[in-house]
Amino acid sequence: MDLYDSYLQNDRQRKLLEMAGKLADTFSARAERFDREEAFPFENFSDIKKSGYGSLSVPREYGGEEISLYELVMLQERLATGDAATSLSIGWHLGGLMELSENRPWKEETFKSLCAKVVKDKALINRAATEPATGSPTRGGLPETKAVQTGDGWILNGRKTFTSMARVLDYSLVSARIGESGEKGFFLIDHTQEGVSIEETWDTISMKGTGSDDLVLQDVTVAGSALVERDSDAHDSREELPKAWLLHIPACYIGVAIAARNEAVHFAKEYSPNSLPGPIKDVPEVRRKIGEIELDLFNVRQILYSIADKWDKEPDKRHGMASELASVKHIVTNSAFRIVDTAMRIVGARSLFKSNPMQRYYRDVRAGLHNPPMDDMVISMLAGKALKE
Repeated sequence: MDLYDSYLQNDRQRKLLEMAGKLADTFSARAERFDREEAFPFENFSDIKKSGYGSLSVPREYGGEEISLYELVMLQERLATGDAATSLSIGWHLGGLMELSENRPWKEETFKSLCAKVVKDKALINRAATEPATGSPTRGGLPETKAVQTGDGWILNGRKTFTSMARVLDYSLVSARIGESGEKGFFLIDHTQEGVSIEETWDTISMKGTGSDDLVLQDVTVAGSALVERDSDAHDSREELPKAWLLHIPACYIGVAIAARNEAVHFAKEYSPNSLPGPIKDVPEVRRKIGEIELDLFNVRQILYSIADKWDKEPDKRHGMASELASVKHIVTNSAFRIVDTAMRIVGARSLFKSNPMQRYYRDVRAGLHNPPMDDMVISMLAGKALKE
């Protein structure tokens, strides 16, 4: 049975999944080359733009498909089976637009203009909030990037790290300290503006293709309207909703686990050492490991899809879903790592060869442990909730 048959709810989702599947299969054929050469996957993002995948989370009123959270995680999971780094990168773009669509924190004309650029010009955007001194923005550090007001505009100076797909971004939402105050704001920065540059600092063994380089802002002058969000405006109750779109992260790592599962199953069917009468798929220990993988996948996918479906279908419960959403990320990323490890045990020493995709899956799946929210924060949240009750 196809891995997605039991999760598809309608023909629309089937068509969207076919789009993601075609992209994933194309990306898979290139993945080893990009990984070996430590090259940024420009071709993948070119295909994403041509397909219209980048506009899927734009509201229908502005020309997009307005995909649901359930659809987002399904598509991102499928895309990651082909190339996890590309999936994670475009997930920030899709998820960020989904959050803006749901909350509408900007002036509507500004948001409408951005949507038009995404739909018509295939523009890509990401939030740039992490800095060397603050670490992950989820830890609450105030950015050292500063925005100084100059009459009717602003001048920004600072450096952002972990800026995924920086080399193909058209816009960034840059967090900055407003003047000498303790207030934070987000500025919409066009990457063609003078003073905006990318410093290629991404030097990791996992998720190489995200190209999460440094975004450098040096005396970048912007109009007053570039300040699209600020802490003092976040008074609407909608702002308090948990960031459900971050489920694109665990979806990506399930995709890695599925890719490893597929490779292990294929190997078990094909590899037949002369010490056995047939392929290793008939060896009890191999079958046990495959069964464990299937059970783990069933568990984590049920959790991911059910919580996403709850978010979509029971909006009145969204305010109370923060711990559920965080738990999904913790459970899925840790389980995905275990699935890849088990798959590698089936393949054996061959899984460590550079020509074998297993070693890439192993390196990539480790990155999930360091995406937000981190394990310790999830555990602390759950403990706090239980003790408060």
